Amino acid sequence: MRPGQKRREHFDVIIVGSGFGGSVMAWRLAEAGLRVCLLERGKAYPPGSFPRSPYGMRHNFWDPHQGLHGLFNIWSFPGLAGVVSSGLGGGSLIYANVLLRKDEKTFVRESPRHGGYEYWPVTREDLESHYDAVEKMLGAQRYPFDQEPYRQTAKTIAMKLAAERMGLKEDWELPPLAVTFGNPGQRPIPGEPIHEPHGNLHGRTRLTCRLCGECDIGCNYGSKNTLDYTYLSAAQRAGAELRARCEVRSFWHEHDGYAVEYLDHSQAQEGEPPQVPLSRQAVSIITADKLVLSAGTFGTTYLLLKSQTELPGLSTRLGTQFSGNGDLVSFVSKCVQRGQRGYEPRLLDGGHGPVITSSLRIRDAAQGGTGRGFYIQDAGYPEFVNWLHEGLNQAALTHRLARLGLRLAQGWLGLNKDTDVSAEIADAIGDCVGSSSSLPLLAMGRDLPTGRLSLNDAGMLTVDWKMRGSSSYFQRVQRTMARVARVLGGRFIQNPLSYLSRIIVAHPLGGSPMGRSVAEGVVDSHGEVFNHPGLYVADGSVLPGPTGVNPSLTIAALADRFADHLIEHSRHPTRSRVSGPPEPVAVH
Repeated sequence: MRPGQKRREHFDVIIVGSGFGGSVMAWRLAEAGLRVCLLERGKAYPPGSFPRSPYGMRHNFWDPHQGLHGLFNIWSFPGLAGVVSSGLGGGSLIYANVLLRKDEKTFVRESPRHGGYEYWPVTREDLESHYDAVEKMLGAQRYPFDQEPYRQTAKTIAMKLAAERMGLKEDWELPPLAVTFGNPGQRPIPGEPIHEPHGNLHGRTRLTCRLCGECDIGCNYGSKNTLDYTYLSAAQRAGAELRARCEVRSFWHEHDGYAVEYLDHSQAQEGEPPQVPLSRQAVSIITADKLVLSAGTFGTTYLLLKSQTELPGLSTRLGTQFSGNGDLVSFVSKCVQRGQRGYEPRLLDGGHGPVITSSLRIRDAAQGGTGRGFYIQDAGYPEFVNWLHEGLNQAALTHRLARLGLRLAQGWLGLNKDTDVSAEIADAIGDCVGSSSSLPLLAMGRDLPTGRLSLNDAGMLTVDWKMRGSSSYFQRVQRTMARVARVLGGRFIQNPLSYLSRIIVAHPLGGSPMGRSVAEGVVDSHGEVFNHPGLYVADGSVLPGPTGVNPSLTIAALADRFADHLIEHSRHPTRSRVSGPPEPVAVH
């Protein structure tokens, strides 16, 4: 124990972070009878608490040094920008709910030490039972596209049509989503109360998906089966202690376990920088037999990089195998279709439905395709984005408003006897063709995991990653997206940042990769850090390469597998594992 610092509490396991790794571990370990404490730096977000106003969004970022304790933590590195979440439930609060399994043939076994790019020490077969367990716990449901009103979702109709016109009908699907569209055994209906036999940690009623497109800024209806409603609620019922607003600053070996130092933000005054610098504020220290780092690719790798002197024998592979999971956002714009009077706008209506409803797989070379494979998905958004889009053309908007003003003035002066101005007001809004016939496309796939995380001279995290390292992959993705735009009668708009060889990454992976030995990875295939028994990593940082699909399910499945190992090697006897709580039940 460090001089002048007093140990307060001891647990069997401390978990740092509440994303897909930490939440799964919290429930599995608590359910096994271990005394668990989970530390999450961000706030809890019950239904209705996610900001929507410009003022609220202004304060919805994470930087406690500036008095910001919100949901979004944005990183800007030389080659990319990264978006991660800060809140109880981690990335599940802002992800697009997709639960796809990593393709079996992409668990590749190339040796990075001998000219390859990635080596996965686990196989799809190793993870199958864990995939099953996570899907059940997260209540996976597919978008009910065969029923009203869901069958009218324009973007889903368009993506299905694009797949057919591209000859890829067999590779289009409605992926499992961690969203409740309907209660078990009942017809899906938007906005109905969700039946939860055991309730949730917020003690609030949730509603089935209202198709508002706000998944990525926090669901105010509780329709997403996020980790706070599923794993963390179950963990709390099993006895786990969940401490939100507790930011871990450091950790170290102590006796036969680990000590963790954290700063409690629960009394912080939001909106202005703290009067006492964070570095001088009192911290708390707790200890445990075992420690699980689940702070995400950036957070976990940062903690390990800062703690290298406290962790002799740590692998020199720390920081390596970074990738952005091939993330790329582009756009199809102003799509048209042939109608009775010639070409007319094709409605895509990106603000209607959950953010992602369908997925188109472009096969990997190992699956009969060419190059490194990827997926293209419709990327919806909140409806207010459409209003912003319509307001971008200031000249046209000003002209329409002037026309409306003239018409109103004519009526007030008695120069026009028609007192019904509804059509004139509709005309002032515009035809809205631009927003209604355009849609972002999200791609993710198997870029090369050649990036490296490190600390710069200021002790801040940085990433050495360059888009040109995977240029052939990104060019192929862009060509395919352009083809989607073409078959839908629209224009392809490339992400402007890509012209600067920069991308925005929502799925940062790697940095503390799994390996067969300390020479190849930071952790073994069970998530335990080489040369440091009892220290585990369970999040996206352990992935030695991209998943190619949305990575959340694979991260959670790996954590479920790691939990088996930790329980087996704990001091305490374990209960037999149950198959999972009765709710929610998957409806496919």
